[in-house]
Amino acid sequence: MDIRLKMKYISQKIWFFVFFLSIIIICFALGFIIYFLVARGYKVINWEFLTALPSRGMTEGGILPAIVGTLYLIIGSILVSLPLGVFSAVYLGEYAKPSTTVTLLRLAIHCLAGVPSVVFGLFGLGIFVKFFGFGVSLLSGSLTLGIMALPIVITSVEEALKTVPLSFREASLALGATKWVTIRRVVLPAALPGILTGLILSVGRVAGETAPILFTAAAFYARGLPRSIFDRVLALPYHIYGLMTEGTRPEKQIPIAYGTALVLLIMVLLVNFIAIYLRRRSRSARKW
Repeated sequence: MDIRLKMKYISQKIWFFVFFLSIIIICFALGFIIYFLVARGYKVINWEFLTALPSRGMTEGGILPAIVGTLYLIIGSILVSLPLGVFSAVYLGEYAKPSTTVTLLRLAIHCLAGVPSVVFGLFGLGIFVKFFGFGVSLLSGSLTLGIMALPIVITSVEEALKTVPLSFREASLALGATKWVTIRRVVLPAALPGILTGLILSVGRVAGETAPILFTAAAFYARGLPRSIFDRVLALPYHIYGLMTEGTRPEKQIPIAYGTALVLLIMVLLVNFIAIYLRRRSRSARKW
């Protein structure tokens, strides 16, 4: 008996060490990526780099249009994916009864989450750019990225709705509220932290994508900011791709590409931190 207990104790220690080592490897990989980008990109980052327009084929000037275009695409994708994702999750979690159709819908959502981003780009090219006639524009790119983020939002919101205690719904219904009023005023506010988690994941999914906007929204070079939703936009991921693959002055383009990558990383982290802050505030406001 003592030998078995010792073996279990040793086995537990080994697995704890494996788990701890996994965390160390992940942190080291993340730290190395950040160090690599900072070491190669910080030299070109200054106020002019962040606020000026590009010049001389993107080998001089700044990346302001790419920063603004990336923010526009992120906001546009959120405006598309968040309402559709929340409504779909509410239907699947609160209204739909267990059936083969609902099971197939959930399976389709999970499959959609695994579709490569380049396929979404081709879909956006065929539907939004060609069929609806939006052209290569901010609108087409936002719709494409919003659909790409939709499975993450639906899954996250549905899981967040499941965390709301059933007693909340029963108490609201017992007081005479309708089911929709219960969902709108009780369930959704209680599930807000989980909804924000889905928002964080979707932003991380779409912010760094190149393939979808390559076909639907991105311009290789632009000297001004977009004036309407039907204009092409510069975006940081595609800007990096263009600098590393096009042009004849790599000695200037490569440092700018690393600086752009660092700016993109900082932007994604800032958006995530804002969402995490809002999530923590909503959690701290809970009474349960």
